[in-house]
Amino acid sequence: MQQKSITKILQQGTAGSVVTLCGWVRTRRDAKTFSFIELHDGSCMSGMQIVADNSLPGYDDSISKLTTGSSICVTGSLADSPGKGQKFEVQATSITVHNRAPEEYPLQKKRHTFEYLREIAHLRPRTNSLGAIARLRSSLSYAIHTFFQQRGFICVHTPIITASDCEGAGEMFRVSALDAHNPPRTEGGTVDFGKDFFGKEARLTVSGQLEAECYALALGKVYTFGPTFRAENSNTSRHLAEFWMIEPEMAFYELLQDMDLAEEFVRYLARHALDACREDIDFFNLRIEKTLIRTLENIADNQFVRLTYTEAITELEKHNETFEYKVSWGADLQSEHERFLTEQVHKKPVIVYNYPKAIKAFYMKLNDDEKTVRAMDVLVPRIGELIGGSEREDRHDVLVNRIRALGLDVDDYRWYLDLRKFGGAPHAGFGLGFERLLLLMSGMQNIRDVIPFPRYPGNAEF
Repeated sequence: MQQKSITKILQQGTAGSVVTLCGWVRTRRDAKTFSFIELHDGSCMSGMQIVADNSLPGYDDSISKLTTGSSICVTGSLADSPGKGQKFEVQATSITVHNRAPEEYPLQKKRHTFEYLREIAHLRPRTNSLGAIARLRSSLSYAIHTFFQQRGFICVHTPIITASDCEGAGEMFRVSALDAHNPPRTEGGTVDFGKDFFGKEARLTVSGQLEAECYALALGKVYTFGPTFRAENSNTSRHLAEFWMIEPEMAFYELLQDMDLAEEFVRYLARHALDACREDIDFFNLRIEKTLIRTLENIADNQFVRLTYTEAITELEKHNETFEYKVSWGADLQSEHERFLTEQVHKKPVIVYNYPKAIKAFYMKLNDDEKTVRAMDVLVPRIGELIGGSEREDRHDVLVNRIRALGLDVDDYRWYLDLRKFGGAPHAGFGLGFERLLLLMSGMQNIRDVIPFPRYPGNAEF
């Protein structure tokens, strides 16, 4: 008989039908002539109660000795469950034990701290919280592709290895095939990267944006969804060294259209999480963040507030005494400022735009005041910045001046400048950090708990 998942059985099963399901034992409790086994297979939050009679083959030798974490396959008759909180139970006719977990299995049926679970990242998906994150992550990945595909965007796979620093910050991981203990040297004594694999210095990308712009200026509307890297020594609950980014780029879009798309995107994903992942969202709302559903409904159902950077600073300066980092025009907004705007002032997401050029990247379009650029950030409750984007500088000479002003090498961006020389056009885009989105959608507190195998300073385990 074909194996079925618990979620399919709960959705489509009928009492009296014979089913086969496989999974891992959460608990076993014994009565006089039978055992109750709680079985989970990861397909949903719910488990399935298995009723194992002592007449089953192998009952005394193995079934009655099953431990938490053991793996089994069960065939039996589906029956309406007399117990509360469960639709069906399976009255087993056969149980195959694939592995009996030893008593030192590290995930017993009790609450474990997230710090402890990070130490056993290879086992933590078997917990309710991390299993729910995995399902939510998968469903939102699907929703992201669906959103863009339905709107005529083309998915582009941008390179992970690059020679360009998109952000101009230099916080990049080097990729090299040279002998680390005895690299070739130039006459000046520096490492000769001309003899490296790529014939020049190469690094892990911080963004697929620059390459996505190439395709936007050929195909119109594109997006990329892939891993990005930061060699930034930020040991916080909001930063990772390796994370995933969604980055759309749109030809002939200006800043207003960019903001419209970003808002539509976030609201779409919030509604998707509420509708398609309700069992897991209910769990997060009950166990992780009591206001989660209210927050997601507020995002999905209401238009975002829009403020210029200057307006945001004016509002924040009224409350400067409450902040650790004082605000003034020209300063970058900190998380405490972003959260104050969304949680205290407006009580909904806020889009801040027209930032000072001094705190933004070289590729953002300079406004006529020559003090600000057409940049925007989408700020949300609990997280702060969720999206960063801008209209891109499409004027060749202005872009050259910006690159030079920031001390970057114009030669490194020749191909990027060509996009402005040969058929250049207004265009815009943004980047959304997938893990920050998952923090928002789950209510989880630490970004290390919404990615399967987190990478951060001092940690590259598993």
